[in-house]
Amino acid sequence: MALGDYLAIVRKWWWLLLASTIVAAASGYFAVSRTPRIYEATTTVIVGQSLSKTDPTYQDFTIGQQLAQTYVNLVNRQSILQGAADALELGFVPWSGNVSAAIVPGTQLVEIRVRDTSPERARALADAIAQQLILQTPEDPLDNQTRRSFVQDQLQSLEQNIESTEAAIEEEQRVLNAANSARAIQQSQSNITALQQRLASYQANYASLLQTLGGGANYISVIEPAATPTQPVSPDVRSTVMLAAAIGLALSAGGAFLIEFLDDTLKTPDDVARSVHLPTVGAISRITGDQYPELLITAYSSQDPVAEAFRALRTNIRYLAINRQLRTLLVTSAAPVEGKSIVLANLAMVMAQSGYRVFLVDADMRRPVQHRIFSLNNHFGLSDALLEATPDLTPYSHDIQLQALADAAMDAKSEPSVQQLSAAVVTEEREAPTAPAPASPAPLMIGNGHLHVITAGTPPPNPADLLGSERMRALIEALEGQADIVLIDTPPVLAVADAIALTSLTDGVLLVADAGRTRRTAARQAVEKLRQVDANVLGVILNRVSPAGSGYGMYGYYARPEHQPGKEARSTLWGRLGISSPVDAVGALRRKTSKAEPTVTDDGSDPV
Repeated sequence: MALGDYLAIVRKWWWLLLASTIVAAASGYFAVSRTPRIYEATTTVIVGQSLSKTDPTYQDFTIGQQLAQTYVNLVNRQSILQGAADALELGFVPWSGNVSAAIVPGTQLVEIRVRDTSPERARALADAIAQQLILQTPEDPLDNQTRRSFVQDQLQSLEQNIESTEAAIEEEQRVLNAANSARAIQQSQSNITALQQRLASYQANYASLLQTLGGGANYISVIEPAATPTQPVSPDVRSTVMLAAAIGLALSAGGAFLIEFLDDTLKTPDDVARSVHLPTVGAISRITGDQYPELLITAYSSQDPVAEAFRALRTNIRYLAINRQLRTLLVTSAAPVEGKSIVLANLAMVMAQSGYRVFLVDADMRRPVQHRIFSLNNHFGLSDALLEATPDLTPYSHDIQLQALADAAMDAKSEPSVQQLSAAVVTEEREAPTAPAPASPAPLMIGNGHLHVITAGTPPPNPADLLGSERMRALIEALEGQADIVLIDTPPVLAVADAIALTSLTDGVLLVADAGRTRRTAARQAVEKLRQVDANVLGVILNRVSPAGSGYGMYGYYARPEHQPGKEARSTLWGRLGISSPVDAVGALRRKTSKAEPTVTDDGSDPV
């Protein structure tokens, strides 16, 4: 997937990402707000055997750090905690999980930390535990003090001996300097050597006593008592809320990408290109309506963005016909209920409006729909013409007189206008010919072209055989002689063989795919099936696409009356009639003429 694909997924699922992030953050905040506040107090102690030395060695620091680690391990001992609880008269022993100790790196300092829901109790416990460490130290402080006094007395005596010896050495040195004889010099040198040896012995004993004085006890002392904490250390509201929001965003993003990864449907032209290697010749938004005539949006609302999409489709088909002959187009789909019949009906309308002479043939004899879209009689149609092998198609062709509908609406001022609309919408019903065919009534001029509809007719037992027959070939050739383009509505490719039987009789095939519903595997199978019979598959029409990603909003902006100079909303045809929209007009017509039919789509199911 490219970066644009990821951005498209984010744009599609932004509401889920935002909602999940907000819900997760709110849940985190709610959970934190109900969690007790935890406070932490810290007491710092110093330990070691060389604290009183003026010139400690590296070995002294090493021993001190090892001793500090021993005290760290003693902090959570039951005897220490019990002693602290007894000293404070708590009535319970603090949980060892709330008490911790750690050495300050590179020092002989130990920090004793206590966590509690009460800041005062946390401070008191930290100090009490430090005192218990001092009281329960391995050596008795009183015995240690006695020994220190004795050692200090010995040190003072040695200091006096050292001073007197040094003075004696200086005196002998003066005697040596004044000596005249060899014997006197030799005697002085011997005395100096003896005095120096005695001095060295005194100094060694002095150093040993100093070592004994400094290392005689495992020294520990409080250097910083605990302070009462003012801010809780747990829970961290900001971090918790941010973490919860991040988790919610990550989970929703993962879910959205997983859904898109598992989604095997065609949604965009890129999906079409990757899956079936065909261009997308048109993208049509969803058409809503309660009755079939309302779905013929190009007849009732020429400035609707969806109608503009059909005009764009018409233009694309014109470009496809520049270097090839496209007199006969077959429109089908991979599966039922993908909107092919309504797409074809509206395409026929916009082609006729641009000056084409159009024949729309409903070859879906199993589930015919075109007669319901145009409110036509289906007693006789394509199947009857093929079975009777008549060369005259006039009795089976319906001339769509939509201009009469507009004229009736313009002149109508009252309730009887609904009857006039009814007369304009429903064309004249014809009987099957039993004699020479009657003269064809003058077809309605839509622009400079004509629109004729041949309904499916009586359902035959063998539709595929009829559609693949020589009589069907002759019928199409006859229609090509009378029209600029012939549009054929057929059943889905994967459902029955009817569309396959017609491919050899047509110049091109357009495959309608329901965006977000047609599976890629089904579309690939349909295209492969068509190509197996050398069908000229021109491209795919994406139906019911999301308007947000199709550019309809931009066109709809300019299509609104307030953005057209000299026009206002009430100046439209429907506004002058007191009808808010063509949907209301058709709804009123249906309510007056018959009982309401169930909500439908172009393929006979719910359009929603």
